Amino acid sequence: MAQLKMLVIGGTGSVGRLVVSEAVAKGHAVRALIRSAARASRLPPVETVVGDVTKPETLVAALEGIDAVVLTVNADGQGRQAAEAVYYRGVRDLIAAIGGRPVRIALMTTIGVTERRGSYNRTNEGHDWKRRAERLLRRSGLDYTIVRPGWFDYNDADQHRLLFLQGDRRHAGTPADGVIARKQIAQVLVDSLTSEAANRKTFELVAETGAGQTDLDPLFAALRADPKDALDAALDLDNMPLNGEPDRVRHDLETVTNSRAAEATN
Repeated sequence: MAQLKMLVIGGTGSVGRLVVSEAVAKGHAVRALIRSAARASRLPPVETVVGDVTKPETLVAALEGIDAVVLTVNADGQGRQAAEAVYYRGVRDLIAAIGGRPVRIALMTTIGVTERRGSYNRTNEGHDWKRRAERLLRRSGLDYTIVRPGWFDYNDADQHRLLFLQGDRRHAGTPADGVIARKQIAQVLVDSLTSEAANRKTFELVAETGAGQTDLDPLFAALRADPKDALDAALDLDNMPLNGEPDRVRHDLETVTNSRAAEATN
């Protein structure tokens, strides 16, 4: 397995801390982006850099020498402005800071991200902003895997067999959509970064009754890759028309697409 220099954004969060531990256990060199130096005590002994995904000027130094990035950021309960700033602009600014370098991304969003009419999305537009971030990443030209986990740690004691789904058709807005252990989310995010079979793929992640798998390549390989130059993932609902999107979002997509085209001709 290739050893990576990995930046974890959201590294002191409930999933991010497990990502850091999983990456270290697998021999990767880890740098965690933390909002204050005091947060370093929450992590194993890894390199840290003070910054914030909502402060793009801090991302350039954080990315120095990095091969891969994992994003597990969270803005739930903070309102619409925070949802846009954390889930969307953070990804936009990260892509810009990476530029043309070959950095691979593992992005955590959520199961149900294409569900636009439920109470969660009506409250803070969290699904819409996460989905817009997914779209930017697909158009960026970077290698990526997008993981949409189910409800965290609602597993029964014997419920750890990983199941990768596509099409995002589970929209109950409750654990009936699927459950997954945080530790297994971390496993999938980290493993995706060294799996060619996981590249340019988007999927929902849940667990069913049975033991967890250690070799995830067969699961990654069974997935459909996102169509080239597509906005949305393979099999996703076509319910977010581009002509109905805010001007700033369409501008960002155009900028990312044009930047990729310019890099390809250099």
